[in-house]
Amino acid sequence: MDDTAPLNRYQLAELGSLLAEPARAAMLLALVDGTSRPAGELAHAAGVAPATASAHLRRLLDGGLLAAYAQGRHRYYRLADERVAAMLESLSLARSAAPRPLPTRADAKLRRARCCYRHLAGTLGVAFCATLLRRDWLQTGSRGLFLRPDGAAALAATGLELADVSQLYGRSCLDWTERRMHLGGPLGVMLTSAMLQAGWLRPLPHGRALQPSAGGLRQLGILGVSLE
Repeated sequence: MDDTAPLNRYQLAELGSLLAEPARAAMLLALVDGTSRPAGELAHAAGVAPATASAHLRRLLDGGLLAAYAQGRHRYYRLADERVAAMLESLSLARSAAPRPLPTRADAKLRRARCCYRHLAGTLGVAFCATLLRRDWLQTGSRGLFLRPDGAAALAATGLELADVSQLYGRSCLDWTERRMHLGGPLGVMLTSAMLQAGWLRPLPHGRALQPSAGGLRQLGILGVSLE
């Protein structure tokens, strides 16, 4: 996707046609967590035959929504970049005025904490970002959001193993369930990865939901992050 110029009406119509097919939409949603998957897995996620999946994947590649790479004999597909994931998340905001079914237990887990293209989203992601901003640990720079040294020191003191954050910048990502911002970009990915490695979060099977551990919630509470 080229973000150097606004979409014209023909490009917007083409984007709409790519998303209008349920099988292609299912493939895109299966990749929103930032993973790379082979065609067979995406065919299963979409509920279509392998030959049909190949045709859909080619359209998504040609449309700039997917990227692909070969590893050995296998070919893997992923979202083209984080902007595609942000677009898919933000499209859910347009449904806010529509009547919604009663939430299920799975919906509650997804809303509480989930992976959005490898960074933390949901109630916990929004609260974490709000805490970084409130404590003046997150600042705005020319390239986006960056973590100040005192913020990095505070996070490291809780047990998070952080890489050099001086060159990592994040961006604000509008959360589709909370209607507020969580932290995306390379900085958001690195911090989420550190939480996973520290055992603060663990991925749940069959989806994007993340389960915060009791220890993780305790350490986040020390930082001032609250789910209340």
